[in-house]
Amino acid sequence: MGRHRFETRAIHDGQEPDPTTGAVITPIYQTSTYVQQAPGEHRGYDYSRTVNPTRTALERALASLEEGEYGLAFASGMAAITTMALLLKPGDHVIAPDDVYGGTHRLFARVLERYGIASTFLDMTDLSRVEGAVRERTRLLFIETPTNPYLKILDIAALGRLAHATGALVAVDNTFATPYGQQPLRLGADLVIHSTTKYLGGHSDVVGGAVVTSRSDLYEPLKFHQNAVGAVPGPFDCWLVLRGLRTLALRMERHAQNAAKIAQALIGHPRVRRVLYPGLPDHPGHALARQQMANFGGMVSFVVAGDGAAARGVASRTRLFLLAESLGGVESLIDHPASMTHAGLAGSHLAVEEGLLRLSVGIEHAEDLVEDLLQALA
Repeated sequence: MGRHRFETRAIHDGQEPDPTTGAVITPIYQTSTYVQQAPGEHRGYDYSRTVNPTRTALERALASLEEGEYGLAFASGMAAITTMALLLKPGDHVIAPDDVYGGTHRLFARVLERYGIASTFLDMTDLSRVEGAVRERTRLLFIETPTNPYLKILDIAALGRLAHATGALVAVDNTFATPYGQQPLRLGADLVIHSTTKYLGGHSDVVGGAVVTSRSDLYEPLKFHQNAVGAVPGPFDCWLVLRGLRTLALRMERHAQNAAKIAQALIGHPRVRRVLYPGLPDHPGHALARQQMANFGGMVSFVVAGDGAAARGVASRTRLFLLAESLGGVESLIDHPASMTHAGLAGSHLAVEEGLLRLSVGIEHAEDLVEDLLQALA
């Protein structure tokens, strides 16, 4: 029998029945420490900051779904990115998208800069601009695709070739696409990062992060730092993400179907200036998205005609779309990035336009969601 397909691996890989009891579901090993047979002799588990069986199951499952060799789980998506950044040294340089998630921008621009790690933020859809920004000490191309919140599509394979030719690593934040929709390691990325809070958990009840790689020379220092820094998830959080993985494929199909219907419904509306969804044929990254993604995902952004007050008014009038930060849950959310997720960029050249609204399209009935948006826009 060959390698199992994604849906099967999401349910079985790393999640074999418990050998002690035969329990079908991976147990929650709610323990901080483990008995040792003799000093320094144990069954592979000594202390739960270092390793925990529930976390091991999640890390194996994540590696499988991303077509990687090694998975590492963290207490949040930002903990995962921060630990990944510990691969860098003072004097190193990072290139990232100009509309990167606000928390990621804050880490690079306001934290890592203090430790001598410089960052350049630019439109990474323009390969010539990326090439022109590469410095002698550029060590990382940090990619989001689709980006947050403008849903630009970045060419992972082309950026990977450019980075590797200059000795830089490529890390891809795959939170929006998920491993069901896109597998960056197969396209040349060195590292894949997730906020497991989002689609992987899928139910808005857990905060977590992950890094996946196939390179042992990256895994070993990452594993060391995971333990040394200690930003690890608890076993119950790991169990919640494992539960979410089991339905990821089904949910992502529905998320994408609903998002496509909403994008179509918004096109041509008199109060909507622009609709951003990679599934639309006129999206600048549509052809590339068709090439590197299995589906177009569940995120839709659009720009409301008028000023920021008009956009905030629309966001305040939805009933099914809940006004909240985050994304990727079964319920639909609406976000005003300029005052919420990306508020920290206000006043800078990277500020998000005031009229932009970002939708995390849930798995409710599509017509109910369309009706909710239309009444909010009325």
